[in-house]
Amino acid sequence: MEILDSRYGRAPQQPSGSPVVELVLTVLSQHTSDHNSGQAMHRLLERFTTWDEIIAAPTSEVEDAIRPGGLAPTKAPRIQALLAEVKERSAEFDLDVLRELPLDDAKSYLKSLPGVGPKTAACVLLFALGRPALPVDTHVERVSKRLGLVPRRMTAAKTHDVLEAKLEADEVYAFHVGLIQHGRRTCHARGPRCDECPLLERCPRVGLPKGGSRG
Repeated sequence: MEILDSRYGRAPQQPSGSPVVELVLTVLSQHTSDHNSGQAMHRLLERFTTWDEIIAAPTSEVEDAIRPGGLAPTKAPRIQALLAEVKERSAEFDLDVLRELPLDDAKSYLKSLPGVGPKTAACVLLFALGRPALPVDTHVERVSKRLGLVPRRMTAAKTHDVLEAKLEADEVYAFHVGLIQHGRRTCHARGPRCDECPLLERCPRVGLPKGGSRG
C-alpha cells in the first residue's frame, strides 16, 4: 500500500453519507467507465427529483435517462426494483441502520436487496458510510491474484472475505484504491506493464510468464 501510494497518490476518504445514492450509482457503474456511470447518474437525478418518481415512472423513461451508462434495458428495471424494496423497508429511503449494525449484518442486509452482491454491498458501506468493507472489482481481483494474495482460482465472492480479513480496518480504503489504480494504469488484464511496475520485485506474477519485460 505504501509503494502504491507513493506511485499513484491517493485521494482522502470522504464518505458521501448517502447509501441509496451509492446503491444506484453502483448499479449504473456495472460494465462501464466512471465517466459514463457518473453521467448516467447525473441525468437520472436531473430527470427525476425523488426516488418515488423513479419507481413510478415507465421503465422506458428510466432507460432513456441512464442510457449514457450502457445496458439501460437491464439496469433500469433493476434500479426500480431495488428502490422499491428499499422503500418497502423504509418509506423515507433511510438506510441509517447500516451505520449501527455489525459489519457482517450490514453486508447481509444489503445483499438481501434485489441484485445486490458482495461488491455492491461493500461499495455502499465503504464509500457512503466509511465502514471497512472491501469491494473487489476486476482490478482488485486480478492484481491480488497476480500478487499471490489469494489463490488464482478463488471465486470473486470468496475473495472479498479473504482479502478483507487480511487488512486492518484503517487499511481497507487504501488497499482498494491502490489496487484499482495499479490495475488501471500498470497491471492491465492484457499486456501488463511489468517493466514499469513498482511491485515487480515483490510480485510472483501468478499466471504470467516469468521472462521478458512484459507479461
